[in-house]
Amino acid sequence: MNDSVLHFYDQLSGDYHRLFEDWPRFVQRQGEALDRLLQTLLGSCPHSVLDCCCGIGTQAIALALRGYSVRATDLSAKAVERARREAQTYGVTIPFGVADVRKLAEHVTDSFDVVLACDNALPHLLDDADLQQGVSSMAARLRPGGLFVASTRDYDALVQERPRSTPLKVFDNGNERRIVFQVWDWAADGRSYRLQQFILQGDGTTWHTQVYPTHYRALLRAELTAFLERAGLGDVRWHRAEETGYHQPLVTARKPFLG
Repeated sequence: MNDSVLHFYDQLSGDYHRLFEDWPRFVQRQGEALDRLLQTLLGSCPHSVLDCCCGIGTQAIALALRGYSVRATDLSAKAVERARREAQTYGVTIPFGVADVRKLAEHVTDSFDVVLACDNALPHLLDDADLQQGVSSMAARLRPGGLFVASTRDYDALVQERPRSTPLKVFDNGNERRIVFQVWDWAADGRSYRLQQFILQGDGTTWHTQVYPTHYRALLRAELTAFLERAGLGDVRWHRAEETGYHQPLVTARKPFLG
């Protein structure tokens, strides 16, 4: 993971909600989809959750509102600061902290029923050693029988298509118009890409443009499955967005019971 990742989320933290037409509604939908999946795989609440790539709190807040006991960490101190404010606004109590997903044990010593890394966070770990360290660090924070959960883009399809951009999204609330899209510059081998997140805001007469760059690896399902298994996790399952109602494919894996 290079410094561009930290810079990306530090800078984006103040504008992250602008990526969505209605971020509070997005929080609600995330909670519905994740709660349904977790109850299917783990049974009824309450469950303890470590959201180790929490950003501004989208999944952490969504699950806390549904009765989960949530702790949340992120690499970006500015994102964590924003997440604390959002949690207060929603009236939920979540202990937040700053932690690198590769080094969770330095900041978190408890074990959890669920360890979560959503919204395409793991593909920021560009080389195999970093990704294995991150996955193993997450697995170490699971109790026996606990559930690893992550979401990524559907890179199995994307590496075939190599899109240069995402579709434009235009949001208009009457006082402000926003245009949101990404530009992707693929490496020659198609296994990574530089992303530039554009957010244009207009008031009817002038436009203000923000551009946030970062890098991702195109992490295939078989690759991530292998990293999970090397971390000692089993029962790896991939769940399609059409099945879960979540906006990206989800992968789950179990930590075996002792003995």
